[in-house]
Amino acid sequence: MSASLGETATGAAKSAPADDLRVLLELLDLEEHGPDIFIGQHPEKVWSRTFGGQLVSQAIIAAGRTVGPGRPVHAVNAHFVRGGDPKKPIEYHVDRHRDGRAFANRTVTALQDDQELFVMLAAFQDWGKGLEHSAPQPEVADPEDLPRVEESFVGLEDKLEMFVKAPRPIDMRYTNDPAWILKGTGEKLNHNRVWMRTDGALPDDPLIHVAALAYSSDTTVLDSIITTHGLSWGHDRILAATVNHSIWFHRPFRFDDWALYATESPVASGSRGLARGHFYSRGGDLLATTVQEGVIRHFPGRT
Repeated sequence: MSASLGETATGAAKSAPADDLRVLLELLDLEEHGPDIFIGQHPEKVWSRTFGGQLVSQAIIAAGRTVGPGRPVHAVNAHFVRGGDPKKPIEYHVDRHRDGRAFANRTVTALQDDQELFVMLAAFQDWGKGLEHSAPQPEVADPEDLPRVEESFVGLEDKLEMFVKAPRPIDMRYTNDPAWILKGTGEKLNHNRVWMRTDGALPDDPLIHVAALAYSSDTTVLDSIITTHGLSWGHDRILAATVNHSIWFHRPFRFDDWALYATESPVASGSRGLARGHFYSRGGDLLATTVQEGVIRHFPGRT
């Protein structure tokens, strides 16, 4: 299972956002360690376990390096087996299943000390012409009219230490009040909508933009599970860990441009919650769809 935003990050409390983006780009610069084997590192500011978005993004880079440019990834399906040790590097082993005229398929297995942490299927397909439509984008305020997420931490630093200390390579701006503000109003919310983009320019390589979106897709996605019940990270005792995570990429995009991440939770049961999300461009095109299942445990009366 991967670490979630409900777990504490350690390391320096503050750094320039540009530094955090530089660190993310370094994380995506995997070292080739042999045929179809790549080594990924951790940042200095880390979760108690490896952040799930890091695993997905690094695995996308590993798989993409074996496919080559010109054939973009269109779907990934990841399962988290064990929590990773953030003090150790991760080995990504890529298995090649198919290289067809328009399709390619890979499996990526992440290991530490010869134990599997994570397994991901990745599918690649050439862009082609065909039918076009998108579910409509929700009507929300423009990102320029909204505060950066860290502004909502003011006065709650003791409750939100895990957010304050976390790396922030992504500029995130909630269009609704985040969970920790809703907690003070008593309001419940069955969806969350957040503008996102990298906090600075990215290289032109499309694989980097896909990996950066994948990294971001593991943030805020479980929020709607807890806000449906009027709960909040920091205020309530909640254990959250990702079990599986899937992404479908529908159109080319740049993730240093704004994208709206609109998420909701259709169900929670059996100590698990399911959340799904859509990334929309500023122009309203649906760029990517996510589905994530997580273990969600609430301990009432404990903070």
